[in-house]
Amino acid sequence: MSRICELTGKGRQVGNNVSHANNKTKRTFLPNLQNVTLMSDVLERSVRLRVSTHGLRSVEHNGGLDNWLVKTSDDKLSLRARRLKRDVVKKRSTTETATAA
Repeated sequence: MSRICELTGKGRQVGNNVSHANNKTKRTFLPNLQNVTLMSDVLERSVRLRVSTHGLRSVEHNGGLDNWLVKTSDDKLSLRARRLKRDVVKKRSTTETATAA
C-alpha cells in the first residue's frame, strides 16, 4: 500500500539527515496518514479512506467530504476518491433537478 493521501495526493518527500559534522545522509519524510471513516451527506453512507491529517483538517474546513470533493481537481484525487466524487456530483445534480421541478 503506497503512502499517499487519497484526498490531497500528499506523498513521501526525500531529504537529508545533517549531522553536527555536516555529514549528509538520505532520508524520507512520510505523511501522517490515518485510516478514517468519513460520512457523505449526499450519498447517505460512510466511506473509509486513507487520509493525511492535513487533508482531514481541510475536509472539515470546507464543510464535509462532499464539498471537498466537488472543489478539488481530479488530478490530486486517488481513483477511489474520483469515483466517489463522480457519484456525489451525479447525485447532487439529480436532487437539484428534482427540487427545481
